[in-house]
Amino acid sequence: MDAETRVDLVARIKVAVPAAMLALFLVIAGGGIFAAGMLVLGAIMLHELFLMFEGANPSRLGGLIGLIGLIVAAQLGDQGDVLMAMMASFPVVFVLILVQPRGGAPGISVTMLAIAWIGLALAHAVLLRRLPHGEAILIDILVGTFLGDTGAYLGGRAIGRTKLAPRISPNKTVEGLGCGFIVAVVAVWSAGLYQDWMSGTDALILGVAVAIMAPLGDLFESYLKRDAGTKDTGKIFGAHGGALDRLDAVMFTVVTGFYVWLALL
Repeated sequence: MDAETRVDLVARIKVAVPAAMLALFLVIAGGGIFAAGMLVLGAIMLHELFLMFEGANPSRLGGLIGLIGLIVAAQLGDQGDVLMAMMASFPVVFVLILVQPRGGAPGISVTMLAIAWIGLALAHAVLLRRLPHGEAILIDILVGTFLGDTGAYLGGRAIGRTKLAPRISPNKTVEGLGCGFIVAVVAVWSAGLYQDWMSGTDALILGVAVAIMAPLGDLFESYLKRDAGTKDTGKIFGAHGGALDRLDAVMFTVVTGFYVWLALL
C-alpha cells in the first residue's frame, strides 16, 4: 500500500467510525428515533442535491414535504401508504413550483428526483427496519455496502487497470469492481453465520444483491455530479464530501435489500 493510499484510508476510517456508531445507534433504537434520523439525514441530502441543481429552481419546500410524507407513511403504514405518499407529492410539488417566480419542468424534475431517489430510499429503510429481523438485515446491508466500497477502493488502487466508466467516474476500474463485489458478498454471508434464523443461502442471495446494486448507486450519483459539474455534494464528512457522496450506494442497496428480504421471509 503506497503512502497516498494509506493516508486516504486513514482519513476514511476517521470519518467512518463516528458515522458507523451513529448509524448503529439509530438502527438499534428503531421506531420513531430511527424514522426521525432518516428524516434529518434526508433533509441534508435534499439540501445537497438542490444546491447541485439550483439553476433548475427546484422547490425546497416541496421536496421536504414529500420526504416527510414518505417517512411518516413508512413508519405508520406499509408499502401501499408509501406509494400513496409518493403520488400525492406530485400535485404538491406542481402547486409549489407554480407559485415560484421560476421553476417549470426543470424545477419539477429535480424536486421529484429528490423525492424519488432520496425519499423513497429512506422510506424503504424504515420499512425494512420494521420487518422481522429487519434490524439485523439492515446492519448486514450497511456492512456489505461499506466494506464492498472499501474493497473496491483498495482493489482498484492495487490492481486496477481497466476503466469501468471513464465518462462518469474515471477513477473506478473493472478490477476494483470485482474486488468490491467479492468483499460485499463475503461480508454479508459472514454476518449471516452469526444469525441462526437466516440460512447461508439466504445470506448469499442478499450479499449478491447488495454487491450488484452498490456500485450502481455509486455510479448513479457520480453521473449526476458530472452532469452538474460538481466534485463533492457537500462537506459534512470533511474531505470525503457530503451525505450523498457517502450514502449513494446505500440508497440503492437498502431498497433492493428490502425486497430481497421480503421475498425470503
